[in-house]
Amino acid sequence: MHKTTQGCSLVWLRRDLRLSDHSAIARAITFTEPLQLAFIFDATILEKLPGYQPGACLSDRRVAFIHSAVSEISERLSASDAHLIVRYGDPATVIAELAQSLAAVRVIFAHDDEPQARQRDGFVRSLLAETGIDCISVKDQCIFERDEVLTAAGRPFSVFTPYKNAWLKRLTPQDISPRETGAGAPKAGAPLSSILRKRLYKAADLHQNHRQPVPTLRAMGFDAGNLDALKIPLGESGAQRCFEEFAPRIAQYKNARDYPGAKGPSYLSVHLRFGTISIRQLVQFALNDQRENPRLAEGAATWCSELIWRDFYMQILYHHPHVVTRSFKPEYEAIQWAQGGDAEAQFAAWCAGQTGYPLVDAGMRQLNKTGYMHNRLRMVVASFLTKDLGIDWRRGEAYFAWKLNDFDLSANNGGWQWAASTGCDAQPYFRIFNPVTQSERFDEKGAFIRRYVPEIGGLPDRWIHAPWTAPPVVLKGSGIRLGTDYPMPLVDHDQARQKTLMRFSVVKKQA
Repeated sequence: MHKTTQGCSLVWLRRDLRLSDHSAIARAITFTEPLQLAFIFDATILEKLPGYQPGACLSDRRVAFIHSAVSEISERLSASDAHLIVRYGDPATVIAELAQSLAAVRVIFAHDDEPQARQRDGFVRSLLAETGIDCISVKDQCIFERDEVLTAAGRPFSVFTPYKNAWLKRLTPQDISPRETGAGAPKAGAPLSSILRKRLYKAADLHQNHRQPVPTLRAMGFDAGNLDALKIPLGESGAQRCFEEFAPRIAQYKNARDYPGAKGPSYLSVHLRFGTISIRQLVQFALNDQRENPRLAEGAATWCSELIWRDFYMQILYHHPHVVTRSFKPEYEAIQWAQGGDAEAQFAAWCAGQTGYPLVDAGMRQLNKTGYMHNRLRMVVASFLTKDLGIDWRRGEAYFAWKLNDFDLSANNGGWQWAASTGCDAQPYFRIFNPVTQSERFDEKGAFIRRYVPEIGGLPDRWIHAPWTAPPVVLKGSGIRLGTDYPMPLVDHDQARQKTLMRFSVVKKQA
């Protein structure tokens, strides 16, 4: 039995794993009932991950990242005599059961517009309605969503630049103001403000069945893999440290972001993905830097544009859910992608970073080793798979979905369809990244290549971008035997380009 029967507002944490600037918590505070926070490790997703086996432990950096963020929230609540309820199971049924057992008056959560999430949330609403529990969802993970930015004709945008212009025109200070929760400074171990402490359901008032500790990774069938070795800042406190480290570098962002060997990106994508930092905080910072520091304007504007791309792809997924399995442009479904034994062998080589093109291989090895890939390399390796090897973009998208720490369906799908020229506002099919010239331009000295493809590290800078062009004497002097120490190129880029133009000609004929 509960020690209190006053009911509560149950806040369901999902892709918003923080306590500050939090839309669902801020909404819950507007009601008189106390707040109770909960998080559900989604077994329906986790048990479908490649390699998952009941009774075994699967290494997964993303699950470990989530676990760390959830644990930090739990610790902060515990320090204020509150408790985070954490469960492992099917969230649709677990949330409905929790709401009933807590005598919740309402359940509040943030929108998630991925097709499966929308289906799940619809089911949750129906379960809660059956028991008379209100269900409220709020916007949190983007600035504008769904139908908030439309063309003058009232239709969704499918081209980024006019979307961005309309997005900026619509923006008001309220859109990027913090959703106040009283959580205080998001630092590890920082106490909550008295405002939030008073509003939280007290742990002592919960039934003992609701006061269970956060389940361990091992209990759920996982371990952290090499997450600790990668030294990724974790949790809400880690997200703030990451942001504070990036802020002084924003002036150089426009140029530095293109070089995989440089410290150019913000490295905040995984934090945005799981909501350990607020998108409002980041957009507000970018816009303020443009206004207050003209010196930083170019870098801040470029970064802000990247954040707007997130919103753009989210609304594309909302309005065009068919992109999950099919091309945004229907006519591109007519393309005949490479299949058969050779295609399978080439796909395996691409996954392993053994294509014979050093920059492509360095990018794939970075992904496999760390779960991160530099954005320029995401474009290069995607172009190589779809236009040099002629392999279906969906296969590359699925591989990224498996490996990326920051995997986000809308951005991943949008990026792959952009590279494959099948998506909205995509790269024209006849514009094909040359992996050698990209390497020469963005990794001129080969520093990034040498980090991830050390077997060719002895080559002079001139030859490291295309080892097969090096004279035999140079290869011998560098101790490299092509085909043995490092593969010959899977394909000739110029010949592959001609095949791509032929492959895409079916689209041109339909136009």
